[in-house]
Amino acid sequence: MIRWPDIAMRPWTVIALAALGVPRIVAHDLGLAGPVTNAVLVFVPLAGWIGWVLWRRIAPLPALLLVGAVYGVLLVITHQLLWTTAFDEPPELGGNLAGRFSPAVQDLILRLASVGSGLLTGVLLGAVAGVVAWVLARLSGVPDRTEP
Repeated sequence: MIRWPDIAMRPWTVIALAALGVPRIVAHDLGLAGPVTNAVLVFVPLAGWIGWVLWRRIAPLPALLLVGAVYGVLLVITHQLLWTTAFDEPPELGGNLAGRFSPAVQDLILRLASVGSGLLTGVLLGAVAGVVAWVLARLSGVPDRTEP
């Protein structure tokens, strides 16, 4: 089990919770989801994350930060795998960087930027879900397992 601080979750549980968000990434990158489907694919996994930590009485913020970080890694991997399929035209640098680099270097720059963006997105989603779960736990009056 992972113990950072007081996260009582098996690694496969963390990966499974994070993987709940992968269908939305694929649907988005391939243009398969309309607004309603996209909203469902965004919020149902987050509700699952929150529900899991509340049900298991796990300290929400550290647990969901970890799940969010793993989700960020899955987000990055999926975006990179679907990169050429996701765009009709490859993205290009704009502004004063337009045309300054070869297409290969430009592609590398954009892909590297998407890595940072994806990781940050995952961690921020985990943080927001963790705060929501923490508030819900406090409102329900059920302490997590780490409290005396």
